[in-house]
Amino acid sequence: MSKVDYYHDEKMQKFFEALKQPKSLDEIDLSSEFIKNLILKIIATYGTIKVERIHEITGLHVNILEECMREMEEEELCASIGGGFLFPTVTYTIKREGRILAEKLLKENPYAGMAPVTYEIYYKIMEKQLEGRFPIKIPEEIIEEAFKDIVGSEEAKKTMIEAATIGKGFFIYGPPGTGKTFITSKMSNLLPPILIPRYIEFNEQVIQLYDPDFHKLCSEQPEDPRWVKIYAPFVFTGSELTVEKMETNFNQSKGVYETSPIIKANGGVLLLDDLGRQKEDHNMILNRLIIPLENRKEMVYIKGVPVTVHSHFIPVFSTNLDISIMDEAHLRRAPLHIFLQEPPVDEIIEVFKRNLDLLGEEYDEEIFERLRLVYTPVEDGGEGLAPTFAHARDLAQIAQAVRINRGMEKITLDILEEALERHVLIDLQRMDIDIAEAQQRLRTFRVETSQVEEAKKLLLAYGAVEVGVEDISILLDLKGTINPTLLLEYLNENKIDPKNVEIITENKIRLQTLQIEEVKRLLAECGSVELNIESGSILVDFEETVTPTQLLEYFNENSINVKDIKIITETKREFRKIILSRGASS
Repeated sequence: MSKVDYYHDEKMQKFFEALKQPKSLDEIDLSSEFIKNLILKIIATYGTIKVERIHEITGLHVNILEECMREMEEEELCASIGGGFLFPTVTYTIKREGRILAEKLLKENPYAGMAPVTYEIYYKIMEKQLEGRFPIKIPEEIIEEAFKDIVGSEEAKKTMIEAATIGKGFFIYGPPGTGKTFITSKMSNLLPPILIPRYIEFNEQVIQLYDPDFHKLCSEQPEDPRWVKIYAPFVFTGSELTVEKMETNFNQSKGVYETSPIIKANGGVLLLDDLGRQKEDHNMILNRLIIPLENRKEMVYIKGVPVTVHSHFIPVFSTNLDISIMDEAHLRRAPLHIFLQEPPVDEIIEVFKRNLDLLGEEYDEEIFERLRLVYTPVEDGGEGLAPTFAHARDLAQIAQAVRINRGMEKITLDILEEALERHVLIDLQRMDIDIAEAQQRLRTFRVETSQVEEAKKLLLAYGAVEVGVEDISILLDLKGTINPTLLLEYLNENKIDPKNVEIITENKIRLQTLQIEEVKRLLAECGSVELNIESGSILVDFEETVTPTQLLEYFNENSINVKDIKIITETKREFRKIILSRGASS
């Protein structure tokens, strides 16, 4: 199947045939009363207006306008005051009776724009369109075009193709700057276009579906201007999302019900970005999506009356946090997943070069090897910074700004050096300030193995922030994007055979030791906020930044023999509750 056939297939052609522009009141789905009221509000708003302008505003055929406006003249609502022989050139103004009625109509509903499509016609055509939409066979030409700007990320591309083929969602997660939002934004390009009405009429109320911020018009359009053919939409929301914003609400100034992202994404992709960083509990937001995802339909309320509209979208959930923020009920609606790790340096260089080319910049080739050194390990003569795609994009723009302000013709090594110094995240990494660690996006693991020393070295090389040893186990803190499966794979690849790899859950810490008095003294010195002895245990509050691994390492450094450590509960957001038990009582 060619690109043309995919975007305008036989089914779409049949819809185009059905959506011819109505040329008379008998052919149009709207009532003559609704149309006349709409025309009257437009005349009242403009004062005097030509028929051709009313045609442009409403999308109604001139013949329909003539039928209605002749009747309105007879009813003393409006009058022609000039113009040529042809009806479109005639100018109209409002009369006294029309003014009185228009004021009443505008007070009830100020909408005076494009004529809507009746709810019944919308629902019928949308049902036919979405019937059998998945599975689909995506032409290779479409895939290549959709992913032409993505460097690497082959597994992510494969997953998105699978998701688009069967119409199922996915969860995408990984460290900041790995391209989660950018990659996902290409997903909708894999899907075929869809027809939607600009507006729907229900009980004389108007619902707005078309949103130019998210709906991109195709080159070919149906004859009836009330309908638009759009590319499959990509609708994204971020940390600003609330449950309220997921509802369809009435806009009093426009006189329309503005649909939510759930409805705007119909036929395309809905991305919930930065999941877990919304002001509201993300579980409330995810729960709000369950019914629309399950039924592929959404319920909106028009003056208290429930109305069903279509919400046939592919959900994508993205986060810098861990996949554990999603529960099983939510993951069932997005059964695929993509984990993006720090990209290879070669891909960073390629993205940097592409961004410079996109900006139209000239440059010395040696700048790419200099950038490579930024991410080369220290032991190999580099700076050892963590690579991200965001660096590549931002550095290109910063370098352009530096070049322009210096009055230079091209980007040189000297300009790149200044751009590197200007980049906040690169500068922070150079000062050894880890944002992820500062924000406490860490997970504590216990690895049980007889190869303690070998495993400890490997785990430090893997990026462990802290490492402590307890008997035949290693306690370590890693960035929150690492999960037990990834850790186990890494150890196995390096010939370490762990007996067990587990996360120390964020609801228990218990430290067993016989050296209670020494422990009390050390706890006071290392910043405990409150300390009590309770039934043979020490109950202590720490600031949230203290992890079990750091605590264990601290005790080991001070010759305190610790047999076990577990987290108890987080009773407050800013504190962790830790219990240290006597060895004899455990």
